[in-house]
Amino acid sequence: MGLKFGFVGSFGSASELVSMASEAEEHGWDGYFTWDGISLPGMEGYDPWGILAAAAVQTERVTLGALVFALPRRRPWELARQALTVDHLSGGRLVLPAGVGVLDDAGFSAVPGQFTSLRERAELLDDVLAFLERSWSGEAFSFDGKHISTGEMTISPQPVNGRIPVWPVGVFPSEKSMSRAVRWDGVTVQLRGDRGMDSLTPDETREVATWVAEHRDPSAGPFELVVQRDFVTDLDAAAQDARALEAAGATWWIEAGWDPSKVTAELQLARIRQGPPLP
Repeated sequence: MGLKFGFVGSFGSASELVSMASEAEEHGWDGYFTWDGISLPGMEGYDPWGILAAAAVQTERVTLGALVFALPRRRPWELARQALTVDHLSGGRLVLPAGVGVLDDAGFSAVPGQFTSLRERAELLDDVLAFLERSWSGEAFSFDGKHISTGEMTISPQPVNGRIPVWPVGVFPSEKSMSRAVRWDGVTVQLRGDRGMDSLTPDETREVATWVAEHRDPSAGPFELVVQRDFVTDLDAAAQDARALEAAGATWWIEAGWDPSKVTAELQLARIRQGPPLP
């Protein structure tokens, strides 16, 4: 099916962020994403589920999600209902890129009672994902995880397509992190160290794709390899990069700008209207 292209609305008012989803659909993008953080400098802290619910009813085609949902700071029974609502409003277009959350997110560091160590947050991420999968049965269940336990409950109806695709962050080449990702439906790739999520080269992408092929059961169904790219200013260079990433095995290019000194709502809208950097 070729490489798919998504855009992250990172700056703007709530109404501007929602309108970007419609613009993305109109101008040939395959996905529109928001973000999930608390008290980050220079960024308005709108709830991603509100943005996505509004975007869901104003679009018909684009995949919707956030880059990325910080699941360890969310109550899984509330998260399940939020995700189910957007999934149904969108007709089954929601995906769940999921991670432990950025280290300086005040949703962890400034709020009492939150887990702050990476180990605990990784364990909680696994708990939340396991809870979500159980909830998608639409039947009564109880849950007993490492950090989360519940009595019997039922969350219904089921997702539109039976389940919601999950794309965990996979820190490459961490065996533990990547092994989590291949159990689900895709990997949002991040390199180990301080290079971040937007610097993955085509050669490194090929390494990730090879690792996934060696560690995932081919009968497990489709699997997305998601690569993030910084805000594009040179479409020709970006198209060449996209071509190389596609050849290396990437299935999604998701473009995002996170520097408030360089990216505004107006610049994002202008970039969306240029369309994706098709190879």
